[in-house]
Amino acid sequence: MSVFPIRRRLAAVALALTTVSGLALCAPAQAQFGGIVYDPSNYAQNVLTAARSLQQINNQIQQIQNQATALINQAKNLASLPVSTLSTLQQQVQRTQQLLAQAQRIAYSVADVQQAFTTRYNGANLTAPQAQMVTNANDRWQDSVGALEDALKVQAGVVGNLDGTRSSISTLVTASQSASGALQASQAGNQLLALQAQQLADLTATVAAQGRAQALEAARNAATEAEARERFARFRGN
Repeated sequence: MSVFPIRRRLAAVALALTTVSGLALCAPAQAQFGGIVYDPSNYAQNVLTAARSLQQINNQIQQIQNQATALINQAKNLASLPVSTLSTLQQQVQRTQQLLAQAQRIAYSVADVQQAFTTRYNGANLTAPQAQMVTNANDRWQDSVGALEDALKVQAGVVGNLDGTRSSISTLVTASQSASGALQASQAGNQLLALQAQQLADLTATVAAQGRAQALEAARNAATEAEARERFARFRGN
């Protein structure tokens, strides 16, 4: 049985008892019916006591309702978010990492960079024969072309992630707005922060790929100019 019909019945009983108590107070102080002594003041006191008891029961019912509402709210606050975009974000980061790992000729490695500059970009190679200079120049050109191609691939991959990013943002914002409790809202916010971290990772990869291409092109130009001067000096000497 619902709590609210009980409350209405108790209120009706209290009202009836209060009315009876008022009538009893207006009656003679004592009466006798069939040998039974009737004391109106005692009867009125009993009615008031019963009314107070009913009021206490009513208050207890209200407390129970408040506790039930609090439990329901706590259950909502502990409910987990029904959606997750973590796998999508991880896949996007993995695709960007794979593109970076496909770097041609000079990888994103300190050892590879040092070896390449020692063999092809170092000024000490100016003492090499003419044929070796031509070979080094061709290798540097291939380094620059490969780096530019790698940068374009990374940029294309980052652009390709935008569709997934847009879908994830829409899903998380909708979940956050319809969150039924504090935990769901917090989890939606955490996933939005993870999405932001993924976008920063894509941006970092793009900047790194573009910077690598520009650095190799600048190094190629510097080495080519130095070799040109050396060849010209050799030509004058001859």
